Amino acid sequence: MIETKIKNMEEKKYTHYSVLLNEAVDALKPDGSSEVFIDATMGGAGHSELIAKRISKNGRLICFDVDADAIKEGRKKLSAYKNVTVIHDSYANLKYHLEKLGIEKITGGILFDLGASMHQFQTAERGFSFMKDAPLDMRFDMNAELAAADIINNYREDELVKIFSEYGEERFSKRIARAVIANRPIYTTLQLVDVIKKSTPKINSKIHCATRVFQALRIEVNKELLNFENTLNEVVTLLHVGAIISVISFHSLEDRIAKQVLKSFSNSCRCPRSMPVCECEGKMLELVNKKPIEASASEIAENPASRSAKLRIARRI
Repeated sequence: MIETKIKNMEEKKYTHYSVLLNEAVDALKPDGSSEVFIDATMGGAGHSELIAKRISKNGRLICFDVDADAIKEGRKKLSAYKNVTVIHDSYANLKYHLEKLGIEKITGGILFDLGASMHQFQTAERGFSFMKDAPLDMRFDMNAELAAADIINNYREDELVKIFSEYGEERFSKRIARAVIANRPIYTTLQLVDVIKKSTPKINSKIHCATRVFQALRIEVNKELLNFENTLNEVVTLLHVGAIISVISFHSLEDRIAKQVLKSFSNSCRCPRSMPVCECEGKMLELVNKKPIEASASEIAENPASRSAKLRIARRI
């Protein structure tokens, strides 16, 4: 593996904006509740703090994050709440931690706020942004082995094409992959941006030419889509009747998974058509909103990144 340790990182103020804050938390119906709630993606703890404020002292909130900066910020922000547990781990291991805590069911609800945080993008040394030079890193968990530089310098051309196409929906995937291979080694964000610029035609677009490739690399590094789909399927079985799933996504790939999984569990049967008799548990979810909730004009004006956010809500039945 190519080592991409970030050295001499200065302690910086945690920058965070909680997108669809009230809408996502309202969906969980936490006011005065004594139930168990999960914030699967704590980040700067904006959603977590609002949940903690609104549940009763007998309620419980369990927060997950793999990013050490987020854990530090969350523990500081939530320190006054004695019924909050902060876990430094991926939500992919949610079931393991619930069992460890002696919790059989999520009785209140669970919130997913997907993707990278504003803090991660604005901390140049982390390598999430293509606007400033930094090591090609992009790890949510800085203890993870795989970094973006490992992918760029070690993956085969066909593997790069697949990642750029599927996770970035990049139409020039083959050109970019060939250029990456030809220009190895590539260790920094601006080196990669230069390769992308030189290998793709100039087109009239508001989207930077490196946007899709950087998204694809980030998703591959952190196994975002795989972890989300697997966990969402698992979470449905962990919900108590009446508990809520609230999912905020920021691009079509995440939203498609949320839509398909939630819709699948809202069907009367999920068995293959070839099966003569239904063997699944039948309908397990009720869709609260068939069309996703989007940010208001005032929120978008305050935080332009909110314009791509979509909120989907479902209830366990």
